[in-house]
Amino acid sequence: MTVSDPQTLGPEPPLVLASGSPTRARLLRDAGLSFAAVRAPVDEAEVAASLLAEGLGGRDLADALAEIKAVAVARRAPGSVVIGCDQVLVCDGQVVRKAGTAEQAAATLQLLSGKTHHLYSAAVAVIGGNPAWRHVGHARLTVRPLSDAFIARYLEIEGASALGSVGCYRIEGPGVHLFSRIEGDTFTIQGLPLLELLDWLRARGDVPS
Repeated sequence: MTVSDPQTLGPEPPLVLASGSPTRARLLRDAGLSFAAVRAPVDEAEVAASLLAEGLGGRDLADALAEIKAVAVARRAPGSVVIGCDQVLVCDGQVVRKAGTAEQAAATLQLLSGKTHHLYSAAVAVIGGNPAWRHVGHARLTVRPLSDAFIARYLEIEGASALGSVGCYRIEGPGVHLFSRIEGDTFTIQGLPLLELLDWLRARGDVPS
């Protein structure tokens, strides 16, 4: 079940994904979990800008945003386990968020070209309004040198999908052609530290052990 407004959640499901990401929903669904997906009522750009101004680095920024999203949705589902998520990319010490336009996407890929960057994927579980579990996955990805012509063709193929992910890539799709080396698990790179989340849910008895 997917709902867009936390006020319309209805009977509380045991597990809520505080995210509108179709990729994260697919990962949970493919793992056999039953859940509701609710987009958190949070202005991510504004909150991220405020946290960056306070001096938070990429890892802590991802963790903080994941918690903020989970808490925001948990207000409407106090009896559920609410999972908030966020992903932050850091390249040359610069925090990179999602691109808003094709021009910004091209600039992002030009920045990443020929360099190794760090990707942090955070998940925070909130129960009754309080964080009960958290984990930040980390991956290192090296982008091969990209020509302007390749970037243009790649963005034409990916279209709007390039704007839906940090770094403008999906490693489960054409984005795999960007890389010469990847260090980290595929779930973290796709935006959710799934193995660690499943371990925690298993320890709670929410999924079979």
